[in-house]
Amino acid sequence: MVWDMPSEKAKTLYLTFDDGPTEEVTHWILNTLEEYNARATFFCVGGNVARHPEIYEALLDKGHAIGNHTYNHLNGWKTKTADYIGNVAKAAELIQSRLFRPPYGKIKPSQAKALKNKGFQIILWSVLTYDFDRGLDTSEAWKNILKYTLPGSILVFHDHVKAFENLRELLPKTLAHFQSQGYIFEKISL
Repeated sequence: MVWDMPSEKAKTLYLTFDDGPTEEVTHWILNTLEEYNARATFFCVGGNVARHPEIYEALLDKGHAIGNHTYNHLNGWKTKTADYIGNVAKAAELIQSRLFRPPYGKIKPSQAKALKNKGFQIILWSVLTYDFDRGLDTSEAWKNILKYTLPGSILVFHDHVKAFENLRELLPKTLAHFQSQGYIFEKISL
């Protein structure tokens, strides 16, 4: 399965969120996206879906896409391939999606091959917002977003408590700025 990203000439951006769903952050994101009529893709951790099935259902009910982000947010470089694939399979029992994003962007070639053989499409990102970095000044993060975001970019934010302070500033700013430039925000779908 291959995801065909639209032409870079199209003024479309793909907002993605990793690590949720979380009670403290995900509802705020959903409300913010709704204000801008934006769709996004949420790469969910299976354990969080198990803890918050109602929030997971809200993601789907609001028309967003979901993807698998392992059950326990595993670092592929530090995990045996069989254990990693098993963890993804455990998450897949709760997350009905062929989209997959490796936590930290770290995945061994053997893991990538095994997941592709099982029909998963690995989706990384083109713009890391650094919203998770509490030590980073948000003005620097904003400069990074502006510098690297192009038509067709996939931006990664985090629906996790550690990112919330920065996210509260960066997400609305990103939505407002790029919408004023004529961009639309779509979900990733196969």
